[in-house]
Amino acid sequence: MRLKKLMLSSVLGGTMIMSLMMGCGQADSGSEAAASADGTESIQLKVWVPETEMELTKGFCEEFDENHAEYDIEFTYEAVENADSITQLKNDPEVAADVFVYPTGGVPEMIEAGLIYPITVNEDQVKSAYGENAIASCSADGILYGIPQTPNAFFMYYNKSMYTEDEVKSLETMMAKDLGEGVKNFSCSINDSWYIESFFYANGGTLYGEDGTDPTDCSWNDEKGYAVGEYLIDLVNNDKYVENIDDVATAMFKDGELGTMCSGTWISDDLKEALGDDLGATVLPTINIDGKDCQLSNFADFKAYGVKSSTQYPKAAQELAEWLGGEECQLARFQKINMTPTATALLSNAEVQANVAAYALIDMTGNYSTPQPTTSQIAQYWDPVAAFGMGVVNGDVTKANLQESLDAMVEGLTSKLSE
Repeated sequence: MRLKKLMLSSVLGGTMIMSLMMGCGQADSGSEAAASADGTESIQLKVWVPETEMELTKGFCEEFDENHAEYDIEFTYEAVENADSITQLKNDPEVAADVFVYPTGGVPEMIEAGLIYPITVNEDQVKSAYGENAIASCSADGILYGIPQTPNAFFMYYNKSMYTEDEVKSLETMMAKDLGEGVKNFSCSINDSWYIESFFYANGGTLYGEDGTDPTDCSWNDEKGYAVGEYLIDLVNNDKYVENIDDVATAMFKDGELGTMCSGTWISDDLKEALGDDLGATVLPTINIDGKDCQLSNFADFKAYGVKSSTQYPKAAQELAEWLGGEECQLARFQKINMTPTATALLSNAEVQANVAAYALIDMTGNYSTPQPTTSQIAQYWDPVAAFGMGVVNGDVTKANLQESLDAMVEGLTSKLSE
């Protein structure tokens, strides 16, 4: 399921670079284990994986061992949720896993702490196997730090008995339709800073600069940002809109009381059971601002396999990460636990294309999303933006104080990182 907030460490400036170089240097100096008499290297690799993926991962690791005669590997495994991996890595790097899954929004934090090893083994091959947004989300300053395992973002579900494929392309078209007494048209989470950015991005707004690396820059309080604020105020005050607080939208959607809703694959099985063949899924719609149709664009976030900087076996650990995050293992996860793949070779797979939620997520993150900013200033983003969104929802932010509210939000998300 999604990780909404990543509390990142403070900016370390030059220390960040030195820390990472020292971490990588230690791993390089440790090198791989000495070869035995028969030419194999006896090594130990610890793997962190969520409990729901444990048995699958053990099987994948056994296959890796069988396919790498140059290693004699002793694997150890620990059940660690993806959302907790970075915190546990920071708490005790020496006992942390050599290979682990992490949310890519945490790349800046791990780099600054010198905790993650760059992916350099088969780098060109890896980069060619995934989409541009997936690779960008695992990278910083052109350096790759992970193998994108699965997208971690949202899209839009719709009830096919209420809307056609063409109608769900535009939010204005959806909101104009009369779905009958007691039935609402659209739901999102304006109060949630993991969702609201899609509206600002739609109207050309930039967050931490054009490329997401400038901690002092955000355009969300300019003229275009003001227009987005007005749009949001009008939207939440529209009787056909439902703010998805406490998952109210999911219940309404399942009961046929809501036509469309924004969410992710984590509820797809539940919705499919309720709606059956009437369940549709697609990318986020366009919104019309000042007479222009603008495509909603959310954060392109992923879960990725990474390697800790202090691993004693950097080459083998990178190869294992590449395998675990690769096409064959991704297809097996999709077939066994319905995890959406990122490998571009799987986008034409018939099973993947037949899964409406998975395909909508792939389409959204691959073609319409915006890579989450890679500056550690993103730590300061979540709370001010959530406060602004909640103010819109509860009526505290009005058109009378909108500019003031936007200015406060931008000041909060660009303020100096807490020491």
